[in-house]
Amino acid sequence: MSGLQKICLGFFVALMGAASLNYIPGLTDEDGLAFGIFALDIYDDALHAASAVWALIAGLTSRAAARTFCLLFGALYLGDGALGLATGSGYLDLGIFNNGVLDLPFGFKILANLPHLGLGGMALASGLLAGRK
Repeated sequence: MSGLQKICLGFFVALMGAASLNYIPGLTDEDGLAFGIFALDIYDDALHAASAVWALIAGLTSRAAARTFCLLFGALYLGDGALGLATGSGYLDLGIFNNGVLDLPFGFKILANLPHLGLGGMALASGLLAGRK
C-alpha cells in the first residue's frame, strides 16, 4: 500500500469523524452547533460521509486512485474553504446559493472554514507532491 493510499485511509477516518459530530452527545450545544461553531445539517453529514466513502475506495483501490482523490477532493474542499473565508458561505453545502454572502466576524469565518482549508490543502498538497510515477 502506497503512502497516498494510507493518506486516503486517514481522510476516511477524519471525514467519518466529521459526519458523526452531530450524533455524539456533548459535542453540540443547545443551538445545534458542534463545538459552538459549526452548524452541521443532514446535507453536511451526507457530504462528509460520501467523501469518506470516496476516500476509502480510493485508498483501497490503487495509488493512481488515491492521487486522483487527493487532487479532486483537495481542490474542491480547499476552494469551498476559501469561498467560505471570503463570503461566509461555501458551495459544497450550497450555502452560497441558499444564504448568499454573510456578514460574519473574520475570526469566526477562520474557525468555521479551517477544517475545509486544512483538509483540502493537505489533500491537494499530497496529490501534487506525490507526482506521477
